[in-house]
Amino acid sequence: MQTVAAAVTMVRDDVFFLRAWLRHYGGLLGRENCYVLNHGRGAEVAALAAGCNIIGLPGDPHPNFDMKRWRLLNGLVAGLRGYYAHVIVGDVDELVVLDPAQGSLLDWLADQPGRRVLTPLGLEVIHRPELEPDPVTEVILGPRRHVRLAPLYSKPCILSLGTKIARGGHFTQASKLHTPDPLYLLHLKYCDFATYAEVMDRRNAVAAAAGVAVKEAAIGRHWFAQARGEDRALFDGFADLPLQEGFDLGWVRRRMHRSWRARGETGFWQFDLPDYRQQYLLPERFFGMV
Repeated sequence: MQTVAAAVTMVRDDVFFLRAWLRHYGGLLGRENCYVLNHGRGAEVAALAAGCNIIGLPGDPHPNFDMKRWRLLNGLVAGLRGYYAHVIVGDVDELVVLDPAQGSLLDWLADQPGRRVLTPLGLEVIHRPELEPDPVTEVILGPRRHVRLAPLYSKPCILSLGTKIARGGHFTQASKLHTPDPLYLLHLKYCDFATYAEVMDRRNAVAAAAGVAVKEAAIGRHWFAQARGEDRALFDGFADLPLQEGFDLGWVRRRMHRSWRARGETGFWQFDLPDYRQQYLLPERFFGMV
């Protein structure tokens, strides 16, 4: 049994993303090294994640959902670090990938120094319905090859160092920034129009069940119906993002390092999160890996 890396996520009914998460991390790390927090003890989640380490949790609506979730994830990551060199933690629609030109993620992590927090470069996989009319079934990359820069999803999510992770996973208290060139975090929320609409309907229902307004809840604002907007307009808008040539994103990592600083008096560290209005085509070597 390998002890190089484990992966941890929490999921509630998002079986489309869970299937992708399981194919990716289950294949790379082995299901015995995957930890799935089954929020609401969903039967379908439990069946899909068979062979993983499944922790069933009560699913009652709560206005401080995100706060409770990250308190638990922090504790679990801290404990797993005693058994694994690296622990990958994140939402079920976020996957860490290594540029295939550099080999496998597991082998690459085995060669990395310890006592670090690694921050992959965040990319959102976006569905261009006018160019990609077919729905995604299983394999995502290939049928979907457009990505946009997503600084908010450049998350410090691979830990071999004891540190606290902020709610949402966007910041830690590690004071040094490590952004390896071949490492990416793919955010899959927008990878398929029909799936997006279904997932958002469920999340809007969960937020409504909490019975409080956006400002009174520790739940992501994007879970609330009033922050959603019109789905088709959102996806049609992806066509307006200028398409860039090539796939050299070193300039983004350099900007992250230049703006690296303490996040006020919170104890956390951050870089700037500009709104990059551009998109790229993933190189073909990435096709089929997710």
